Amino acid sequence: MSTFVLCHGAWGGSYGFGKVRPLLWGAGHEVFTPSLTGIGERSHLAGPMVDLSTHIQDLVNVILYEDLTDVVLLGFSYGGMVVTGALDHIGERVGHLVYLDAFVPVNGQTAMELFGGPRPEPGPASLPPPEWQIVPLPRRLDTPQETAWSDARRTPQPIRTMTQAVSLSMPLEQWPFTLTFIKATADPGEGPDSAFRQAARRAEADDRWTYHEIEAGHMIPFSHPEVLADILLGLV
Repeated sequence: MSTFVLCHGAWGGSYGFGKVRPLLWGAGHEVFTPSLTGIGERSHLAGPMVDLSTHIQDLVNVILYEDLTDVVLLGFSYGGMVVTGALDHIGERVGHLVYLDAFVPVNGQTAMELFGGPRPEPGPASLPPPEWQIVPLPRRLDTPQETAWSDARRTPQPIRTMTQAVSLSMPLEQWPFTLTFIKATADPGEGPDSAFRQAARRAEADDRWTYHEIEAGHMIPFSHPEVLADILLGLV
């Protein structure tokens, strides 16, 4: 039996892994999907002081309090910032580190820097958020019904989670765990120099990484849970 810890992305929540969890459970493994403070299931705790360190502590505490070891740790999208920042706290408990179409920062980088674009603005039907929040980017899923279901659960994110720099004491390739990057190759509108594509090129070029591609849009846990689960099960 292995232990998977799956960290969701910006504006989301642990519910985003709802199709993946049963597949890993069904294969006999433990699965933890922490909810990050101020978004998703914990959006009622949003506030201007919530930052990247808060989200890192959310993840670290689950691993420490549950006393998890030899973990398959996955960061999805913005969750790549969180799993990276957690390593100096729980790196010795990680057996495999997986980035799912995610930011792969180096020491001192912020999500906003990697995102490389202007602050997203609310749509015409949205009320302006407080200055300390960033409204969700639109994400179209496979059907209008799935998109509506997801949109109803996407919440504004405290801006300090995007503007606080990650701290990492040594490059990822120097840690003892294995590294995997999974790239969504059919995300509409993604440019050739997006942070996710840059991270994919880094992984492809380095033998320390295992690299996978899924022909899908960014929201792989929703659209291709079986393919994702197969890749994860192949690590253990």
